[in-house]
Amino acid sequence: MPLKFGTEILSSVTCARVKVTVHNKLGEQSHGWGETPLSVQWVWPSNTEYSIRYDSLLEFCEFIKIRWESFDSFGHCIEIGHELIMKDLPQALKQFNLGKKVDSEPMPWLAALVCASPFDIAIHDAFGMVNNVPIYHAYGKEFLSSDLASFLDPAEDSEVQFNGRHPSDFLELNPPSEIPVWHLVGGLDALEQEDLTGGEPNDGYPVYLREWIERDGLNCLKIKLRGNDAEWDYERLVRIGTISQELGVQYLTTDFNCTVTDPAYVNEILDRLELEEPETFRRILYVEQPFPYDLEKNRIAVHSVAERKPLFMDESAHDWKHVCLGRELGWTGVALKTCKTQTGALLSLCWARAHGMDLMVQDLTNPMLAQIPHVLLGAHAGTIMGVESNGMQFYPNASLKEAKLHPGVYQRNRGMLDISTIKGNGFGYGI
Repeated sequence: MPLKFGTEILSSVTCARVKVTVHNKLGEQSHGWGETPLSVQWVWPSNTEYSIRYDSLLEFCEFIKIRWESFDSFGHCIEIGHELIMKDLPQALKQFNLGKKVDSEPMPWLAALVCASPFDIAIHDAFGMVNNVPIYHAYGKEFLSSDLASFLDPAEDSEVQFNGRHPSDFLELNPPSEIPVWHLVGGLDALEQEDLTGGEPNDGYPVYLREWIERDGLNCLKIKLRGNDAEWDYERLVRIGTISQELGVQYLTTDFNCTVTDPAYVNEILDRLELEEPETFRRILYVEQPFPYDLEKNRIAVHSVAERKPLFMDESAHDWKHVCLGRELGWTGVALKTCKTQTGALLSLCWARAHGMDLMVQDLTNPMLAQIPHVLLGAHAGTIMGVESNGMQFYPNASLKEAKLHPGVYQRNRGMLDISTIKGNGFGYGI
């Protein structure tokens, strides 16, 4: 099934898979693996031709591979990740863009982060492998000599202190073996049988929402909206809300895809729902990223939206500094993604939790190896409700090999993912 994403349709994706080799002080050598889908439409929304943006992402992956092969610093994976992502990657992106044609659109920072993320994930995996430790048990003071004050600054209006604190202080270190899972309702997705056009694939998988809910026992739905057509958005919410009530789906969230420029647009839809469809309004757990990606260029005060429903940053939450700016503007939560790097996700998580912000972990339609760090972050982050996972909706067969070892990670059952098979050192891929 294709995925309607903003103004574009996503019908295929290329994944970057990275293998990193490391040594520890004992001279022992291990490998780590990282993978991320290079979702062009999400990381680089633009009128520039798709093939140009796609080729740039592939070129940049090769560019940083060559650049980082000679990197020989020694330290914890968060220290190395911080050095590469926060310090070197901006320079790498600047150099890469200067080398492009003068009239070409520069590749944005979000695209650079996604290209860098499989390298960073692989470094974390390798750290766990070479030191014989599951990676989420390696984020405390017994492994990390630097405290969070080495990486983070508190908000000026807060009394938060990071001295002597480590990522493990903000993580759920003994997560349950099952976690709630969110289903993505794309803008083109059929909701009922009568919505089918006859052009849907006949591959044995559900093709409309009611089928998915009944097959997977879904309890959480993330609804893609247009953000520029209030009547369409409202009617979409009403229809999905009605189906949710009929089938017992308890939680909804609205994703306006960064296309809204005025908080009044969101407020009017929410207020109308509360008045006319109170059961649907009650089911909305939070609102996700209605406003443009670039917070610094679009400093929209969003307190009025957050007064109605918790308001979560997603595309704007590039790193903890952007989270800090978002908090000033009125955002109340952060949607983390491993595709923005494991290091960056952990530091944003710590900053947000220290400042009383809520957390979610959102998907980039992660298949294969990419799914495992994604669901582990969801399990350890202490989110308000599980994790989004939609790779099984759009390319389930891509992960058949991994699903042999981790069936519950790639198949939703009773609205849950079973992560009990993820064991061992590093990310516990077992593959």
